[in-house]
Amino acid sequence: MTVLHRVLQGLYSGQGRASHAAAANRKPHLFVTMFLIWGLLLVWFHPRLVSILEGASTVGEWLSLGYFVVFVEIAWLYGAYNICIVVFARIDRYLSRNDEPVTVADASMPEQAVAVLYTTCNDFVEESALSCVNLEYRNFKLYILDDSSDKDFKARIDRFAARYGDLVQVIRRADRRGFKAGNLNHALSRYVSEPLFAIVDADEILPRDFLTRMTARLLADPNCGFVQANHICNKRGGNKLKQDMSIGVDIHWKWYQPLRNRFGFVMFLGHGALLRTSCWKQVNGFPELVSEDLAFAIAIREHGYYGSFAEEVVCMEDFPQSVRAFRVRHIKWTRGTCEFLGSCMSWLVRSKNISLVEKLDILFPTLNLPMTFFFFIFMINSSLIIPLMMGEKRDITFVLAGQEFVLPMLMLPDIYTKLYSADFFAITVLTILAPILCFILELYRYPVRLFRFLCHSTSLYAALSPMTTIAVFGYAVTRKARFLVTGDESGGNDIKPGRLGGGAVGARLKQFFSETHPDHRGMQYLEFAAGLVFLVTALITFQIAFIGLAIGFMMMPVMHNIGWDNALTRVVVWLPFSFIVVGIGFGGLSIFGMYPVLFGYGFHF
Repeated sequence: MTVLHRVLQGLYSGQGRASHAAAANRKPHLFVTMFLIWGLLLVWFHPRLVSILEGASTVGEWLSLGYFVVFVEIAWLYGAYNICIVVFARIDRYLSRNDEPVTVADASMPEQAVAVLYTTCNDFVEESALSCVNLEYRNFKLYILDDSSDKDFKARIDRFAARYGDLVQVIRRADRRGFKAGNLNHALSRYVSEPLFAIVDADEILPRDFLTRMTARLLADPNCGFVQANHICNKRGGNKLKQDMSIGVDIHWKWYQPLRNRFGFVMFLGHGALLRTSCWKQVNGFPELVSEDLAFAIAIREHGYYGSFAEEVVCMEDFPQSVRAFRVRHIKWTRGTCEFLGSCMSWLVRSKNISLVEKLDILFPTLNLPMTFFFFIFMINSSLIIPLMMGEKRDITFVLAGQEFVLPMLMLPDIYTKLYSADFFAITVLTILAPILCFILELYRYPVRLFRFLCHSTSLYAALSPMTTIAVFGYAVTRKARFLVTGDESGGNDIKPGRLGGGAVGARLKQFFSETHPDHRGMQYLEFAAGLVFLVTALITFQIAFIGLAIGFMMMPVMHNIGWDNALTRVVVWLPFSFIVVGIGFGGLSIFGMYPVLFGYGFHF
């Protein structure tokens, strides 16, 4: 054991993967480090940043600049959070090399009866169901919880179940009340008697030793309420979208989940997990929310139980098969997260049985999706309101191959030039890179592959901002969330493409904002319009990075309809990230006296 390892073991003693009882006393090193970094950033940069308020001559200008200052400093906090995740994931991985594997002393324990609950709604995948019946475990039964409305899916499920006799039981109900949570509660309260149960999504592939290893880990500690397995993307039989994006799924699981055994709150992620039936009974079932998984994990934590993340047990999950399915899933996650925060946040904050470290580890990633709404407002403020309200027109002359080119630029008053410095540029770039730092560390040896992934990822994820903003606003005004099935292409999500106008306008608006479904033409028109407005403004104000984002915003609804494999898509997906990189480069020129609006006011988050 090296000196460094001894030091780390001393700092984090009792925080090993097998020590669930220490969860209540987890040391807060990650969040202490994060707030320390943020505090230092505020001490160094805040006086200079807040001084731009001196340039405000009206209440509107003061409010606009004030929002800019506050959001930039929140962005630094999230940047520090993502950097600390990467650092402490490294520490966790280093310490884990000497962790003792979890074993079960009583040889009869792995024979504990287990119910495998396979949930489906018009998205049955036989390969996934086969992985459930082929498990290397003696005492289990597969329950297919079928909420399908499509007769073909029902028939396929019945034929599959008939092949395995008593090993497989199909459970159906009269309605879809409570969505996935209601489906699980219905089966557990009426049909399932096993003391342990696993939850499997329709597209999930379990390893053959899933129950053997997960049962051993769960039963090793009576305080462990559930064990969450690791996941990678199923790359077999994939289309181009899956091939391009699967590596991002694998890297995110690797960096953002295992360290929670030591430094945070292990979340139940809704699938690929083994749970105690007794815990389910103690909390009166799964909360009937779209984000029932996180709500359940918090509920049992309040009763003194912990979750454990089993990094060594690796399941496979599918990436959405189309851009449309990806967007449907994102809407479900966004509105479900808003519903969770609206229903559970105040209770979580007041809880006396959940430590501050765990609360922070729940809230930081959970608030990230709703924060997109405020980020989009920040983009509007930074790229539209501030430059147009306070900008001064100036001509910049470029000389290329002896030829002069004059470009009109919208510049801010001289008071803002104090932000155009090497240190401010460095923290800007670091804040931008922090959320993708884990991908950079994994792929830096393969620069072409890294650049390709970041281009594809930006076109798919960063371009979601307008849709996410509309979804957050929709939930805020309707307080409705709905469990949309990612893989349901049969119409089971019950949405008909429509328009915002015509007929009873109030009723149409109410329906639109209660759904904010990506199939709705109104959603797609709004996304495209947002991108077009950003593009025009970015060209006028010479904000190069925003040109890339604007192209991404406009292309997102187009990709929804033409797909990821379309020839146009294959070309355009390279543009958003490329423009952002070029824009950051132009921002760097501010150090040498050139001041494009982008550097201080465009792409800070």
